[in-house]
Amino acid sequence: MTRRPSRLVRVLSPALAASTLLATAACSDDGGTDGARVPGVTASQAAAQRQTPSPTATLSTDGARTALITEADIEDDWTQVKDTEAKSWHDSLLIGTVDVSDFLTAKAQAADCRRLLDSLFDDDLLGRPSGASELRGFQQGDSRLLYQVASYDRTDPQDSLTWMATLPEKCDQFTVTDGKEQRTVQVIGISLPKVGDARQGLRVTVRGSTGGDEATLTLDVAAVRVGNDAITVTAGGLDGDENDSVQQAVQQGTQRLKDVLAGKSPAASPQ
Repeated sequence: MTRRPSRLVRVLSPALAASTLLATAACSDDGGTDGARVPGVTASQAAAQRQTPSPTATLSTDGARTALITEADIEDDWTQVKDTEAKSWHDSLLIGTVDVSDFLTAKAQAADCRRLLDSLFDDDLLGRPSGASELRGFQQGDSRLLYQVASYDRTDPQDSLTWMATLPEKCDQFTVTDGKEQRTVQVIGISLPKVGDARQGLRVTVRGSTGGDEATLTLDVAAVRVGNDAITVTAGGLDGDENDSVQQAVQQGTQRLKDVLAGKSPAASPQ
């Protein structure tokens, strides 16, 4: 993976937009228990997931945009932001070096944890979309939520979901160093609604200092595959986790994507 000389990670707190803040995420198998560590997925499990019947329609750019969730889908006090703002969100706690000494199989495990941080920064947890891709951002206090719908018709999102399932074990806890500042990153699995053809959830908690101030960031990430298309949700902030909103986004968003692929108009968002 090409190394960048410097990076800003997606900003989850306006109060820390000018300082450096770290964002990561945690993971789960299908129907796991919140906070439970998730063992690696076997080849047979991955094969079974791939055999799940799924829509064959090609997702267009207009379709991807129609499949995006709205404020009503995630309730609470979320406010949709301009697309240009969502695409430019940056925070920085992901800047730093993963401490290889934290891992038993140092280089391989450290590489997976580095890949996790990189993919969160680049908004490509499932890899670069090979087809249509649309995203939408929402803000609530010091928390932010980014929702993406994308097509992977020339790649395989299942490989990335299988990789995500191994992260609570591989990246259970590790250290990131940025200059004189150290942060502890913990990755665990979270359960998701049983929707789509396959799904994985991750929660990352980052504790440490940024600009001399102590901070704790909680970030939930979810990915759901529907055929060769997928939705991803990234939400969190300094006020605690946004798990309820992630659950709602997954539940409502997956159905919206399935409706679009079936040539239907998505049902009205719940009031």
